[in-house]
Formats: sequence, structure tokens, C-alpha cells
Amino acid sequence: MPSIFVFDAYGTLFDVHAAIGRFRERAGPDADRMSDLWRTKQLEYSWTLTLAGHYMDFWALTERALDYALARVPSVPKSLKADLLGAYFTLDAFPDARSALKALKAAGHKTGILSNGSPAMLRGAVDNAGIGGDLDGVLSVDSLKMFKPRPEVYALVTDHFRCAPKDVTFVSSNRWDVMASVSVGFRGVWVNRAMMPDEYLDFAPERTVPDLSSLAAIR
Repeated sequence: MPSIFVFDAYGTLFDVHAAIGRFRERAGPDADRMSDLWRTKQLEYSWTLTLAGHYMDFWALTERALDYALARVPSVPKSLKADLLGAYFTLDAFPDARSALKALKAAGHKTGILSNGSPAMLRGAVDNAGIGGDLDGVLSVDSLKMFKPRPEVYALVTDHFRCAPKDVTFVSSNRWDVMASVSVGFRGVWVNRAMMPDEYLDFAPERTVPDLSSLAAIR
């Protein structure tokens, strides 16, 4: 039977720092620091709200995180806010994303996305990248009103594909995301682009790869 490859979106298929990359000259020397803080706060808000039993659309969290990052890094002009949000809505895909998805589909595998992103955000990114034709499902946590890494979120995959957890290979650049997927019985693949040290050793990935081009060899 064809196996199912499901991808995290932000940081795995789509480059979360592509937004600042489009405006680096205008943003100035602290552009990368601001972008890192934007991403950190975006994730932090999703975790803390879920832990507290609350939910807010991921796009709203993205804007609030950007407001915080711009306040903390005042050298980046606040006038860039609208441009940065617009760029985030149509993030660039990593160069290896399209070829990896096409190779998996050509090999007979099913593919999908499981993301914290809102449905509108995911449509914007998928359409901009031109990868919709190589996906069998784009799943958003918005249907549950809670964020990763809650185990209920990963059940969206098995419900959608009507499969067992062992049939799913879950691919993410976020080690905590891989940990959560392994804990529910998925085969975890960690895309360690930044060569970060391993964490969550009790929930080891089945495979660690440097980029998405290495996925074609996984069966």
C-alpha cells in the first residue's frame, strides 16, 4: 500500500524568514533578529493559549507576534508591518519542497500538510508555491480550535486519510513537532536544516535528514 507523507508547513515546506528576506534592505541590520523573535513569539503564543484552554486564529497570532517583535527591535521600521504580513501570507517555499512532493507523488505516495496555520494562510502559501496539485490534503488545526503539539491535532491526519498512525510518515523541521508525532505513533522524520542538536531523546525520529530532497529514499 502507498504510504502517507504529511508535512508541517511553516519552516518545513515554507521558509518563515522569507518575509523579512524580501525587505532586508529596508529592515536594516537587525532584520534577522527581528524575524527570529517574530517566529519565536508566534509559536510561544500558540503553546501558551492552548495550555490555558484558549484559541485564537493563527493569522491573528502572527500579527500580534510581529507587533511584539517590532516593539522589541525598534531599528526595524514599524512602517514595514503591512508589507511583512503580506509577504508572510505568500511565503516562499524552500527550493526542494516542490521537487520532493513531486517525487513522492510519482512514487505512488499520498501527501498532505498538517499545520497550525489558518485555512486562508495555508491556501495563500500553497497557491503561491504552486504545490496544490501534489497534495492530497491540507489540514488546519482551526477545525479543532487548538494548536500543536496536542495529540488531537495529529488525529486529523488519521481521520482524513482513514489510516492507522503507523501508515503516516510525518515530516517537520521542528523537533518538538516530530516528538509529538512520534508520541502518537507516526514515523517521524526531522528535517534538520540548521544542524541543531537533538532533543526529546525518548521520542527519536525514525530518520533525520538535512533537507527535503533526501525524502525520496525513504520507504
